[in-house]
Amino acid sequence: MGLVGVAAGILVASAVLSDMSISATALAETTVVFWLVHIGVQFLALRVLVRQPSVALAGLLAVASTIVSLIIVVLLVSGLTIHGASTYLFATLIIWVTTAAADMIGQRMIRDRRMDRRQERRGG
Repeated sequence: MGLVGVAAGILVASAVLSDMSISATALAETTVVFWLVHIGVQFLALRVLVRQPSVALAGLLAVASTIVSLIIVVLLVSGLTIHGASTYLFATLIIWVTTAAADMIGQRMIRDRRMDRRQERRGG
């Protein structure tokens, strides 16, 4: 999960959801704290609670760790507010989708760069 995807997800969610708001100064702090908490929660879920997750279980854990991370970040960061369970749910889905999209775009960019380098080395 990249920082750009997290930041984009938080911005989109706060723009779309009326019961979610974030101040401009809290965006950077929220992004970094969310990213760090999410890594910790995912590590705990994947390494400690589940030994060999299936693809479906890994996806479910990613969504669950996103909502847990969001709840923790709201408690830790001033300037980010979310009201209502449905807002938490929709914010989670928005953040999860944007981070997944950012990860896929990032992986494609890396793959394309590697292919370009290989072609340059071959003289092509």
